[in-house]
Amino acid sequence: MGTLPIALGHGAGAEARRPLGVAVVGGLVFSQIITLYITPVVYTYFDALQQWLRRRKDAPEPLTQEKRAPAEALVG
Repeated sequence: MGTLPIALGHGAGAEARRPLGVAVVGGLVFSQIITLYITPVVYTYFDALQQWLRRRKDAPEPLTQEKRAPAEALVG
């Protein structure tokens, strides 16, 4: 936050330095928001997707008519 005085500064040359200070402070605030809020949400969604894919892969395969035919031949 060393650029905060540049962003809020007054006096000679402040008009020239203020945009730089505002850009740096805005970038820091934006990156903090991304790091603290958005990144964990993305990881949570990827974890949920991974669990869903694992359940789908491990799910038993539904029986089809061809797979039932030998058992029905023994019964019938």
